[in-house]
Amino acid sequence: MALVAPRPDIRPANPDFSSGPCAKRPGWSVAALAGAFLGRSHRAAAGKARLNEVITRSRAILAIPADWQVAIVPASDTGAVELALWSLLGARGVDVLAHESFSAGWASDIVKQLKLTDARVLEAPYGQLPDLTKVDFARDVVLAWNGTTSGVRYVNGDWIPADREGLVIADATSAAFAMELPYDKLDVVTWSWQKVLGGEAAHGMLAISPRAVARLESFTPPRPLPKIFRLTKGGKLIEGIFKGETINTPSMLCVEDALDGLRWAEQLGGLPALIARTEANLAAIAGWVARTDWVDFLAEAPATRSPTSICLKITAPWFAALAPEAQGKAAKQITSLLEKEGVAYDIAYYRDAPPGLRIWAGATIETADVVALLPWLDWAYGEIAAGYAPARAAE
Repeated sequence: MALVAPRPDIRPANPDFSSGPCAKRPGWSVAALAGAFLGRSHRAAAGKARLNEVITRSRAILAIPADWQVAIVPASDTGAVELALWSLLGARGVDVLAHESFSAGWASDIVKQLKLTDARVLEAPYGQLPDLTKVDFARDVVLAWNGTTSGVRYVNGDWIPADREGLVIADATSAAFAMELPYDKLDVVTWSWQKVLGGEAAHGMLAISPRAVARLESFTPPRPLPKIFRLTKGGKLIEGIFKGETINTPSMLCVEDALDGLRWAEQLGGLPALIARTEANLAAIAGWVARTDWVDFLAEAPATRSPTSICLKITAPWFAALAPEAQGKAAKQITSLLEKEGVAYDIAYYRDAPPGLRIWAGATIETADVVALLPWLDWAYGEIAAGYAPARAAE
C-alpha cells in the first residue's frame, strides 16, 4: 500500500460509530419522543404501562423464555450486573471469566469488593477467550458474552452443560439484539438501552431464569444490600419490579426512546433482521481487513469476532516497533484526524485495550456508512504513518 492513500470523496452519512452510547436508529429525530409520559408519576397507571411495555416488547424480540422474569433496573448494564453479583453470589464458589476490561472489572469487584474467598479468575489476554475446559459448573460462573473492549465474543453455549449446578451470569450488553443468546444455558442476562438499539443511558435490563429466582428466594447474602439491589422481600420475589414497578425513578423520556427503538426493531423484522444488519456490517469490515496490509482483527479466532464492537489492531512493522505509549499516541492521532474530518467519531480503542481502533457496527449502523468509512481509515492511517517516515523507511 502507498504511504498516503488518496483522500476519499464519499463520507458516511452518519459518522457516529461510538461503542456506547451508540448511534440512534436510522431516521431518528427528537420528534420520536413527542408522546413521552412527562410531568407525571411513573407509578401512575399509564406510566407503569409504558415501563411494562418496554419489558414485554424486549422479551418478545429477544425470545426470552416465558418462565423468565425481566425487569428495568437502575444504573445501566453496570447496575444490572452489580445487582446480580451482590444479590446472588456467595452461595457457592464462583468462576469469573475475564478476557477484556469489563469482565476483568467484574472479577475485581467479586474479589476485592464482595471479598468472596472461593473465587477463581480464569483470564485470557485481549484477543482470546479463557480456557473453557477449566470452568467448573458446580460453581457459579460470571462472564461477558461479548467483549465490548476486545471485540471477542462467545460463539455459542455448547460448552455450558444443561445440568449445571451453579448459575451462569452473563453481561450481554453489546450482544443482546445483535446475537443469538442461549437462554437454556444462562441464568442471568443483562443489557442496557444505550447499545444495540441506540437508546439513552442510565437504565439497565435484567432477565433471570427460574433457577436464579430460586437462588434469590432461598439465599440471604452475607452482606448489606443497597435498596436499588433488593429484588426480594420476606424471602419472596418482589413481582411488581418485573411488571414495570421500578426500584427507583426512571426517566420517562428515556423510556419513550427505548420504546421507539423497540418498535423500529419490530418493523425491521425483529431479532433476525437486527442480526442480519449487524453481520452485514462485520462482513464489510472483514472484507476490507482481508485486503489491507496494516490492520487486523484483535480477535484471534475468526469465529469469535464480535459483529458489534469491532476491535482492530495495527499490524504495520513500524507501528509494532514503537513503545506502547507511542503506539497509543499514533493510534489516537489516526482517530483524531478522522474526527476532525467529521467522518468517524469516538472510534479510539478502549483505555485498557491494546492501541488500535474500535468501530461500533450494531444494527443502528447502516452498512453503506461502514463502506464509506473504510477508505477514510486507509487515508487517515497513511497521513499519520507519513509522520513516522524514519520508522517506515526501516521496514
